[in-house]
Amino acid sequence: MPDIDSLPTVKRPFRLTVTARIALLAIALALISNLVLVAFVWRQIHDDSIDALRRDTIEQSDALVSVWRSGGMPALSRAIAEARAPGDISLILAVVDGGGVRRIGVGPRDITLVGAPEPTTFRIGTLGGARPWSEREAGYAVRRIGMDFLISGRLLDDWEQEQRGIEQAMVAATLLSLVLGILVGLAVTRYVGHRLNEVSDVIEGVAAGDLTRRVGGLAGGQDAFDRLASRLNAMLDKVERLMTELRVVTDGFAHDLRSPLARLRSKAEAAVLHSDPEQREAAMSGLLVETDLVMRMLTTLIEISRAESLSRDRFTSVDPAALVEEIAELYAPVVEDAGMAFTTAIEGDGARVILHRELMIQAITNLIDNALRHAGAGGAVTLRLIPDEGWLRFQVEDRGPGIAEADRAQALRRFGRLDRARTTPGAGLGMALVEAVARLHGGRLELGDNAPGLIVAIVVPL
Repeated sequence: MPDIDSLPTVKRPFRLTVTARIALLAIALALISNLVLVAFVWRQIHDDSIDALRRDTIEQSDALVSVWRSGGMPALSRAIAEARAPGDISLILAVVDGGGVRRIGVGPRDITLVGAPEPTTFRIGTLGGARPWSEREAGYAVRRIGMDFLISGRLLDDWEQEQRGIEQAMVAATLLSLVLGILVGLAVTRYVGHRLNEVSDVIEGVAAGDLTRRVGGLAGGQDAFDRLASRLNAMLDKVERLMTELRVVTDGFAHDLRSPLARLRSKAEAAVLHSDPEQREAAMSGLLVETDLVMRMLTTLIEISRAESLSRDRFTSVDPAALVEEIAELYAPVVEDAGMAFTTAIEGDGARVILHRELMIQAITNLIDNALRHAGAGGAVTLRLIPDEGWLRFQVEDRGPGIAEADRAQALRRFGRLDRARTTPGAGLGMALVEAVARLHGGRLELGDNAPGLIVAIVVPL
């Protein structure tokens, strides 16, 4: 077996952190944008300068030709002498013969053009066959005047010097942009790192068990981190609520199961110990009743979990009026057999809505069952459909004792049973199931006063 120390060390590939990559990206973007801007400015200045030189040269050439035509060579010679300003060594104004030899004017002493001089409106090239003129470019125009040629223009020495100054300034601007890019990159890195560390700290705190931790951010802000904080906080709110509900469910389930399980054990013991067949049969019947109660509790809990986790892919377009009429047709005889009056009221134009049909029917029938259980004989139950400014209300109204406003939150909790309901069969899960269905549809469950009685409404968006 080889020695562990002799095994080759596997080098992990070097990877930049996210914040470092963001910083480099910010630097690169700042540098590239400034280089593009500098190149654009340089090109624009270059083109504008050439255009200005072309325009001035053509205007000057046209003016001198006009002078020659009106006054001949003497007038042209005077105009050339007057055109040169003191100290201006870049001006070119000359009359040359067909061989390129200067007759009058200012500029290179030995002007030689390639071949015979040819008229040209404007061009950039060298003038003179000997140094230094052969190494100095000029922008010039050539016009024919009789047997000679008029050359007018300017050496580009000053212009090139200005261009070099501009280029040096642009190089300095590029270096400055690099420095600014680095500073911006560091600032962006600091900001992003701070926000990501804040999110990371909150996640670590929640993982450690502190479900009250939240990410700070501007409510309703347009910043991406503010939106991330808002969504993460909403998720943590839901996690905290689910964990709280889980604790409540666990405590309530253990508490509410204790009694039926104790009765189950008592009836099972009685069924075993009783020698009288009739007493044993009565004990067995009670055993089945208690077993059914426990099974209903478990089934309702499963239905609540299903309603909270169901995918919206199962939703379909439903006519709510037809849905209410279907439920009313099914439950009207049941309510009337219980000695109550059943009324259906459908308002609105019957616009369709996206629902989970089976769960919504189950939720509404749960509300009707609650109304039957608590309204009392001789009461009335109303099933109402009401469109309400972008919302749709499936509303069940009864004339029973109702629920006081202070007790409504307790009534909506799982295993939340009011004191007066402790003597009736049930586990306090009906309203929790209805509320889960409402949340699944992006809506809410509302409890109201029917004076007397209770109004329970499943409110879903249209």
